[in-house]
Amino acid sequence: MGVVIPAAGQGKRMGAAGNKLFLALAGRPILAHTLALFEDSPQVEEIVVVGSEGDLPSIRALIQEYRFKKVSQVTLGGKERQESVYAGVRALNPAIQRVAVHDGARPLLTLEELNRFFTESEDYRAAIMGIHLKDTIKRVDENGQVLATPPRESLRAVQTPQIFDRKLLETAHRLCIAEGFLGTDDASLVEWLGEPVYVLDGTLENIKITTPEDLWLAESILAKRTEKGRNMKTK
Repeated sequence: MGVVIPAAGQGKRMGAAGNKLFLALAGRPILAHTLALFEDSPQVEEIVVVGSEGDLPSIRALIQEYRFKKVSQVTLGGKERQESVYAGVRALNPAIQRVAVHDGARPLLTLEELNRFFTESEDYRAAIMGIHLKDTIKRVDENGQVLATPPRESLRAVQTPQIFDRKLLETAHRLCIAEGFLGTDDASLVEWLGEPVYVLDGTLENIKITTPEDLWLAESILAKRTEKGRNMKTK
């Protein structure tokens, strides 16, 4: 299995001057946590990291510092995330038949959760992580007037990783480029193609670090995991 990590994380909402993925989380860059997860998975053969031109030297230095052996390439992305993912998919070894795409800014998924997702998705050509919603969702117009209240049971908040048959994903990207379709995630490209996409259970802790509050929450989650591990060792 190959993994594509889009890593062009701008720090606007984080208030950071550069790429937020280089910010420290529990003593290591956010991106290092994310890469370590896939480096440790026995089901992952190859990782491609996609970044902006100015960040490529820093990404390569990070990979060397933390000795990530499964990262085969650090490649230049495009203006849109969709373009970057397609560049990453094309950079994978031709022998790779299954591709997982995961946000560089989601560093909190555990190895157990990742491997479970990989196992549960084996029978699907396209599968994504998602969680049930706790809040009621309203669809509104441009003035804020409520148009509809979709049934919460039929809604999911979508996460990554998202996993695909490689040929299916490449076809979806290629045709979307030709037609000028820009999706919100990789699954939406496959949906646009008319192919089924299945949602498997994600986890509440698999957050995307976007704001300073997210970073604080991530620190808290990792601290609790560390404390739990210490308590288990002392029993």
